[in-house]
Amino acid sequence: MNPVRVLIVDDDPLVRAGLSMILSGDGEVDVVGQASDGAQVPAAVAEHRPDVVLMDIRMPGVDGLAATEALRGRPGAPEVLVLTTFDADEFVLRALRAGASGFLLKDTPPGQIKQAVLRVARGEATLSPSVTRQLIAHVSSGPPDRGRAGEQLKRLSTREREVALAVAQGKSNAEISAELYMSVATVKAHVSRVLTKLDLNNRVQVALLVHDAGLA
Repeated sequence: MNPVRVLIVDDDPLVRAGLSMILSGDGEVDVVGQASDGAQVPAAVAEHRPDVVLMDIRMPGVDGLAATEALRGRPGAPEVLVLTTFDADEFVLRALRAGASGFLLKDTPPGQIKQAVLRVARGEATLSPSVTRQLIAHVSSGPPDRGRAGEQLKRLSTREREVALAVAQGKSNAEISAELYMSVATVKAHVSRVLTKLDLNNRVQVALLVHDAGLA
């Protein structure tokens, strides 16, 4: 398989160098470019065509939130994995709702950082349900709109709804396959239809919607 192409966006050159060293070396990940500000992201993505962007949230100029929103709004955008210094960062939840596939703490062990990048490249979420609930508890500015979230989930068939609930519980495709007695390929097809019907970008947003509906 081709290595996962990664663009690192962080205003600290030492952080960029450290992440590049962590991710490179064994052929699984190729750090194809770096940027120091969110304003540089569109040009860097166009030039390097990464599969995953490691995006610092707090940067001078254009911050990671604005850069994530702009990037994920484009067709064929790479996945975004945001970086933060603590797990209750007030911007993280907004970044996830904007289409980021998850987040990493900057002191995450090197092996876990690489595995998170590989999971995101495969289209998997990097947040466990407990972390999602913790974020919402800390940074949500008000109660979720359960009525709206519930109406959105009504677009799904019964089987798709079961898959969405399993996704919100942080289960992998293989775990959902075993639980719901369907092939992994069928699970992937259901997940794809859930994302399309709900107009969402990734599994994290499915989990957030299910939480907003009061079902997780």
